Amino acid sequence: MENRIEKIKEVLDTHKAEDITAIDLADQGYIVDYVVIATALNNKHSIALLNHLRTDLKNAGEEFVRIEEDENWSVIDLGDILIHIMVQEHREKYNLEEFLSELKQ
Repeated sequence: MENRIEKIKEVLDTHKAEDITAIDLADQGYIVDYVVIATALNNKHSIALLNHLRTDLKNAGEEFVRIEEDENWSVIDLGDILIHIMVQEHREKYNLEEFLSELKQ
């Protein structure tokens, strides 16, 4: 699992995503074991990051369960990992880190 998370973070970092965070929820009874959140610089960058993840992760053997995409917020479901790519305004507004940290209490 750690190798998969590192690969996701590497792809995002290589393509200039900002503030990449991985949250371990394996023992929390949440719908996935990990959530990765990254900030895109703008709408076009968000779409580009999603495309890079599609290409690079498929080449690494990942299977995509579902992708919900929007130019402001995309969610990639890998079954046991969710990846959220958001523009800064959405990341601040929805503050997933705070919501997910409450699960750990």
